[in-house]
Amino acid sequence: MIPWAWLTHNWFDLVQSIGIVSSLLFTGVSFRSEMQTRRVANLFLITESHRSIWMEIYKRPGLERVLDPQADIRQTEITRDEEMFVNFVIFHIHGVFYAHKHALLFKLEGLRRDIQYFFSLPIPMAVWQKSRSLQNESFVTFIEECLIGPSSTGSS
Repeated sequence: MIPWAWLTHNWFDLVQSIGIVSSLLFTGVSFRSEMQTRRVANLFLITESHRSIWMEIYKRPGLERVLDPQADIRQTEITRDEEMFVNFVIFHIHGVFYAHKHALLFKLEGLRRDIQYFFSLPIPMAVWQKSRSLQNESFVTFIEECLIGPSSTGSS
């Protein structure tokens, strides 16, 4: 009988508490859903940006040397177009890095390996060495960890 007496005196507080808890749960579910939607939208934006940058290789054949592992930068200097292209890639990676750091993206499998491969090429490495002093410290650390290899810090 005591629970029934308590309920008759406190029914409004109970309903109010259930409403507050339900609202919080609904807000949490909505927030999670919105975050997932935002991550998917960001993935599409990054994919479009990635495609746009790399299409330049096909549109401008003079940029093919950027991806040549045998490019001799001592014999033939890096062109302005090659340097600009690599800087666009660096800016793109920079954006991806910060979006990932602030949980605005899903985990991108293979990102570190892609970065390691790209900067293992002579032209991208030379441009990186030239421009790294202009980058944020945390971004430089991330790139340098990628250059060491996947076993150094795990995957991101």
